[in-house]
Amino acid sequence: MDTNLPPVEELRRIDAELTRLDARRAELLARRAWLLGVLYAPAARPAAPFGGVAAPPETSPRGAQNVLLTLGGTLLAIAALAFTLVSWGSMGIAGRSAVLLAVTSAALAAPAVLLRRGLASTAEALGALGLVLTVLDAYALHRVALPGTDGTGYAAGASAVLAGAWAGYGGLLPRLRVPLPAAVAAAQLPLSLGAAAAGGGPAAVAWAVLVTVAGDLLLLGRPAGLPVRITAGASAAVLGSWALLTGGWLSLTEPWSGAALLLGCAALGLYAARAARPAAPALAVVAGLAAVGAVAGPARAALPGEWAVPVYTVCGLALAALWRPVRAAWIPAPVRTGLGLAGGSVAALGVLWALPPVLGGLLGPADRSTGVWSGAHAAPPLGGYPATAALVLLLGAVAAGATGRPWGRWGALVLGWAFLMALPVVLELSYAAGLAVRLVAAAGALAVAVRSGAPARGLPESAPEAPAEVPARPEGAWGASWTAGVAAAPPAPGVLTAWTGFAAGAAAAASAALLALDARGATFAVSGVLFGLFAAAAVLGAGAVRGAAAGAAVLVAAGLVGAGAAAAGLAPSTAGLLLLLVPAGTAALATRVRSAAAEATGGTVGLVALVLTVPRPAVLALALALAGVVAAATALRPERRRAASWLAAALFLGAAWVRLAVWGVAVPEAYTLPVTVPALVVGVLRRRRDPAASSWAAYGPGLGITLLPGLVAVWSDPAWVRPLLLGAGALAVTLLGARFRLQAPLVLGGVALVLVGVHELAPYVVQLVGALPRWLPPAAAGLLLLAVGATYERRLREARALRERLARMG
Repeated sequence: MDTNLPPVEELRRIDAELTRLDARRAELLARRAWLLGVLYAPAARPAAPFGGVAAPPETSPRGAQNVLLTLGGTLLAIAALAFTLVSWGSMGIAGRSAVLLAVTSAALAAPAVLLRRGLASTAEALGALGLVLTVLDAYALHRVALPGTDGTGYAAGASAVLAGAWAGYGGLLPRLRVPLPAAVAAAQLPLSLGAAAAGGGPAAVAWAVLVTVAGDLLLLGRPAGLPVRITAGASAAVLGSWALLTGGWLSLTEPWSGAALLLGCAALGLYAARAARPAAPALAVVAGLAAVGAVAGPARAALPGEWAVPVYTVCGLALAALWRPVRAAWIPAPVRTGLGLAGGSVAALGVLWALPPVLGGLLGPADRSTGVWSGAHAAPPLGGYPATAALVLLLGAVAAGATGRPWGRWGALVLGWAFLMALPVVLELSYAAGLAVRLVAAAGALAVAVRSGAPARGLPESAPEAPAEVPARPEGAWGASWTAGVAAAPPAPGVLTAWTGFAAGAAAAASAALLALDARGATFAVSGVLFGLFAAAAVLGAGAVRGAAAGAAVLVAAGLVGAGAAAAGLAPSTAGLLLLLVPAGTAALATRVRSAAAEATGGTVGLVALVLTVPRPAVLALALALAGVVAAATALRPERRRAASWLAAALFLGAAWVRLAVWGVAVPEAYTLPVTVPALVVGVLRRRRDPAASSWAAYGPGLGITLLPGLVAVWSDPAWVRPLLLGAGALAVTLLGARFRLQAPLVLGGVALVLVGVHELAPYVVQLVGALPRWLPPAAAGLLLLAVGATYERRLREARALRERLARMG
């Protein structure tokens, strides 16, 4: 730069040079943005799928690549399995083993080369294939070199060797994610299979499983990768569940052996619960169940058989006492909660065991062994059921009431009522005493419903109730959800108590009414009492309980009308005409007392009346006319004018399918394709109108309607035409999904393609010309998909490298 110029001229030239440089920089930045747009235009704006309109992709390039590689590896594994187990010409098992060993070595060595070239996903697919092939190598070694070896013992040794080999392979190639989890999965088998091969019984195998679970839990405590931890946790859950079930079974046959095994399960469960805080309540539940079984098993064996359930119930209630925080402050709150739930679950199972007498008291009169109004009374059902069932119900009621919680009071109410209803069966009460117990139970339950549903005296009906006692909140994040759940629970005695009382009263009333059918006088007397009870509940009650009581009163009134018609000896059609008085009266009263339950009950009674008049068409016409008058009167109310539905479309489709069935068409595609084509057309139109719409919503139903029935038909069709056509179509759908990066075609087509490939391996005969093995087509398809996936990955890597170079240039 010339420094001899005057300062003003030099300043002008500097400003002009800076302006030129800024313009050049803006030009280069614009060019760079255009180049990036050209580079990523195919990935960001794919060609329009099925409709000519571009839409945003639903899967990333890496996702489509991984799907292709996974499908290719799966098909190659299927082909290797067919090659080893089925046939390859006249080559024997030794020759196939040698070929398989060479292929395995190549598959295990290829990932090292691919990782150095940056093809990580392709290396992952081939590495997983190599692991599958090692299993086939182990099978071939047993068939060739060790044919006389015990299969179970060989499997134990082979699984141990494979676990160590896979772990070493994962250590040599740490970038592969499959070998280490696969090694953990294989390590679950040696101990249990070894114990079984050594002649150990169920207890020995279960202890071996427990040792394996302990190893999994120790592995969870080490800083391992997430896939390894997930595999170890899932394996511990599965094997621990099996050991727990085995211990429970042994506690019934060998109490002390089962108790020891259950104690081991409980110890491992508590250890896992204290170590895994998010899952602590669930693990504590498992540990608590095992502890109850361990303690109750020997005690049950020392007592008579009818005391078995009470023993388990007492142990469960004792464990549930740990729910109270003051008594077990040394136990963490989540663990204490899980133990309480376990104990409560055992007690609940005891209550379920004690329910048959309750159900016998309620439903026993429905199983009639004598005629209506015959005057003869059947023996109480379930005679000889252990009397300890009533004791279990009483223990549950006392324990629930002792908690002092709102749900405890509700449980005490339910269990106390169940105890009362079980008494006629357990004590084998007389006919009159049984009727009296049921009527008293109905009256008491309805009184509780009316009292609980009515507003407090001196307060308006909308006045808020006093807050119920809230249990102590446990510590931690789990305690927050506990508090939210308690806060959302309904107060007691409130709506829940009212409905519980009404349901109990209605059940007892139905049982009494059925039992009263033994004698004519008892029928009219019990029906009159029940009508009075429900009518009083409808008048004195409030809210929904009031409407339900009105509906029950209508039903009892219908029973009285039917009983009167039967006593008068009227024909069924005439009785149907009389029954129409019930819906007519209900419709008349509905203008004053709005009760949906009463109207629904009246409508049901009207339907029964119409059915009774069917044998006589003239009477049926009169009954329909009278019912039409009642319906017209009801239609005058605006809130009852509802109509319309989507039944017409379903009927049209059903008519078309029935016509096809009449024509003798048995090909499922004839039923599905007429639905698939318009469904896909609708999907194309929807994607045109809304490019952001999901492919599952646009194309999923149409593709599924044809692919799923086609797969079902393939598995029952011995011919080769349908599998070939379906496989070709599925391959086309898969490639289209990968091309346009759409989830629905990619997933549905891929799954269908794999299933068709598996189907083609089932027969042991050749399919096309008769000369090629059945494993060759899926193997070729797998190699094609692997090649496409590897090429896809290479192009992505080159695109990323070019982008990085351009970024460095900027």
